[in-house]
Amino acid sequence: MFRFLLVRIASAIPVLIILSIVTFAIIQAPPGDYADYIRSQLINQSGASFAAADAQAQAYRVAHGLDQPMVIQYFNWIKGIVTQGDFGYSMFYNKPVADVVAERLPRTLALALVCHILASVLGITFGVWAATRQYSWIDSLLSGISFLGMTVPRFLMALIIVYLMVFQFNVAEIGSFFSPQYGGAPWSWAKFVDLVHHVWPVVAIATFGGLAYNMRVMRGNLLDTLNAQYVETARAKGLSGGAVVMRHAVPNALHPLVMYQGVVLPYMLTGEIETAIIFSLPTVGPAIVGSMAIGDVYVTATFMMVLSATLIVGNIIADMLLAMLDPRVRTYGGA
Repeated sequence: MFRFLLVRIASAIPVLIILSIVTFAIIQAPPGDYADYIRSQLINQSGASFAAADAQAQAYRVAHGLDQPMVIQYFNWIKGIVTQGDFGYSMFYNKPVADVVAERLPRTLALALVCHILASVLGITFGVWAATRQYSWIDSLLSGISFLGMTVPRFLMALIIVYLMVFQFNVAEIGSFFSPQYGGAPWSWAKFVDLVHHVWPVVAIATFGGLAYNMRVMRGNLLDTLNAQYVETARAKGLSGGAVVMRHAVPNALHPLVMYQGVVLPYMLTGEIETAIIFSLPTVGPAIVGSMAIGDVYVTATFMMVLSATLIVGNIIADMLLAMLDPRVRTYGGA
């Protein structure tokens, strides 16, 4: 198993390098950089002339290496990461990119993991429930919920919830994790309840999409598995219906969902990012969009690399789980 893990990690390194090159090139492709943002701010807010603002922008560009070719900027960025663990300096936040990531990434991962756990548990449970009651009203209801979860855009659901909260229920505290009185307070049950009160829309929306997918896949796979010969044999031996389903059918129907774990974390991060942008929560989503809009390239590149790394790590975890469930994967995977 350890050899199997080493093979997967070694094969992931070239992929991560290619992703870093493509990501950096795409971010740098649009015209303009942070120096252009500074120039526009000087003209619009300080009333400076174009010549004076452009001179300051050019000086800033030279001082921070933005005048260098994209290839040189990329290799300087990678060199800093490999040799010093330095992901660059955020020009907008005026602090190292690592500090920006450290502030926002843990919150994002925590929300994504909560959404993943809820989506997996509820989705698999509802999928088993629907498959064992095929064509009943329960199956029809759950299938309708699954259809809505997979078709309705998450940003649209977020906009609807924001509208209802603000204009129908007069909720004023949107865009933060805590109420003002709990901002710097130590953790307590009241603070946890206040946190849930603020983040439940993001968790609900991101969970809904994952739940729908898990339920749909689990239902379809379990229906196929229940018609397999070994399941019929188990029934013929006198096992109860519950034992046949839970001990024989469900474990084999879980294989595609285990493989899905390779992309589920980036999927949940994407769902969290979409809804967090709408709700203006201080997580990864608003930071990516804001940094892209003003040309804060190192913040954008680092966050995109983090998302790419979660996809690679998720696939490695999925391979390990699948290898634990099916020895054939270890045999043919080089373990």
